Amino acid sequence: MFGVVCVLFVVLIGRLMYIEYTSGDKYEKIVLSQLEYDSTTIPYKRGDIVDSKGTVLATSVDVYNVILDAKVLNQNEDKIDSTISYVTKCFPEITEETIRTKLTEKSESQYIVLAKGVSYEEMAAFEEYADGKETKNQISGIWFEKEYTRVYPYSTLASALVGFVSAGNNGMIGLENEYNDTLNGVNGRSYGYLNSDKDLEQTVIDPENGKNIITSIDMNIQSIVEQEILNFNNALADEENNGSLNTAVLIMNPQNGEIYSMATYPTFDLSNPWDLTGLYTQEEIDAMDSNTQLDALNSLWQNFTVTHTYEPGSTFKPFTVAMGLESGALTGDETFFCDGVEKISGHEIHCVNRSGHGVETVAGALMDSCNDALMQMSYLIGGSNFYYYQRLFGFGQKTNVDLPGESRTDSLLFSEDDLSKTVNLATNSFGQNFNTTMVQLGSAFCSLVNGGNLYQPHVVTRIEDESGNVLEEINPVVEKETVSDEVSDQIKSYLRQVVESGTGKTAGVAGYDLGGKTGTAQKIPRGDGNYLVSFIGYAPQDDPEVLIYCVVDQPNVEDQAHSVYAQQIVHNILVQILPYLNIEKIEEPEGSTATAELISYGS
Repeated sequence: MFGVVCVLFVVLIGRLMYIEYTSGDKYEKIVLSQLEYDSTTIPYKRGDIVDSKGTVLATSVDVYNVILDAKVLNQNEDKIDSTISYVTKCFPEITEETIRTKLTEKSESQYIVLAKGVSYEEMAAFEEYADGKETKNQISGIWFEKEYTRVYPYSTLASALVGFVSAGNNGMIGLENEYNDTLNGVNGRSYGYLNSDKDLEQTVIDPENGKNIITSIDMNIQSIVEQEILNFNNALADEENNGSLNTAVLIMNPQNGEIYSMATYPTFDLSNPWDLTGLYTQEEIDAMDSNTQLDALNSLWQNFTVTHTYEPGSTFKPFTVAMGLESGALTGDETFFCDGVEKISGHEIHCVNRSGHGVETVAGALMDSCNDALMQMSYLIGGSNFYYYQRLFGFGQKTNVDLPGESRTDSLLFSEDDLSKTVNLATNSFGQNFNTTMVQLGSAFCSLVNGGNLYQPHVVTRIEDESGNVLEEINPVVEKETVSDEVSDQIKSYLRQVVESGTGKTAGVAGYDLGGKTGTAQKIPRGDGNYLVSFIGYAPQDDPEVLIYCVVDQPNVEDQAHSVYAQQIVHNILVQILPYLNIEKIEEPEGSTATAELISYGS
């Protein structure tokens, strides 16, 4: 029998050798596929959004999920009580009842989330506690899963511009949305299996972190702008209404299209963008259905400077004058008589001064913001020229600013045939009956004062990796040439007079040479008393380094039709940022009424 057994063993060994030789690979795959497999995602870190001076506006910090391995803890029954005690002590949000319920209901589960988003400090404190002399080896089945959460260090600062993310690192608005693919990275993975010797074969693929975007935004300027907008609205607010329906300020470098500041009111907290309590009472919010709440949030999140369209009013008048000068229809030496009204095709179109300004020069027409004189200029320019130059300046076209939600305005302009009608041409000449956006008009105005270069406005100046290596430089882009240097200088000389002696005196700052133009646009329906008032200006006069554009939509006052509300905001901002930007001072002209002090809103 011993011999028979030996022979059978020899036959068995031979058979096994044969199977291994002929079918070993096939059976190895079958066995390995049945062995335990381990896979863990290693999250990437979303890139930062940084201002021009290196201040971080948005970043991601690591947080940890507390994970219970019920299978392991149930296998170590002597450690259940001590584990529960230490976990509940370090993480008060986790209750003993929760853990014991999970151990019973999901006894074989190796992945149960007990708490999400605990800080690094909390996680480190638990691990230190678990490794203490008295507590060592008394904790089992608890581990931590690393994640990242988005943090906005300055809360409401530049909220509509910066934007925020939803679950899954999905940018919702602003730069977070526009540069979502750049800011996002690629998750890594740790994976492996137990081999036939019960050894864990593991491979780690490191995550690829997102890239950082460096912007032209200056946090100091942005802070000043937002504070002045808030001060203005607080001064005009009452129990029933905010200080305005909307207030917005755009500050740019006219020499390259970089945006220094883009601020809107009302604003919101990026750390809690779903909160409506700043605009509505809790009773009003409770009364809203889900669609109404979403509409309210979308309205709150919109970036007025990019998404809202409106009639620009008198801030468009410098463009009309430039059209005439550039086309040769005007020389600058003409005079016009303003009697306070133009009668066109049965329509009476009034000037701001209904009794008339009398004789106006080209410079005087801008200084006094005379509608009548501008209408007469448009007749000399003609519909075809007006149509051509209006589009040359970029009106009716997207600026392609690197932000989401830019509104189209092409359908909000008259066609060339429509502009052949005198009434349409006349009203367009002073900024009525067509729409624009702040970023569109601001960019076009930059070309008026920089010598004729229409730059594509942009916020991001370069893209870097996490080590600070520059991956891409975003250089200024000149879209087109709008006016000659000579016409630009002539327009600037007129705009200086607007601030020195005309309708823009409130915006002037003592010691600085600047120009600008006021705007007062009557909203539709006409006659309801609602106005959008504005001011756009630049400094210094000869070689502008900064452009500022302020719009106040329906100031909360009985008589809204005064651009002084926008001028007050501009003045108070310029008083603070012109020294900061090292703009050169001049000797103040004798008799100037400009002040270098902050002025009171509503006065």
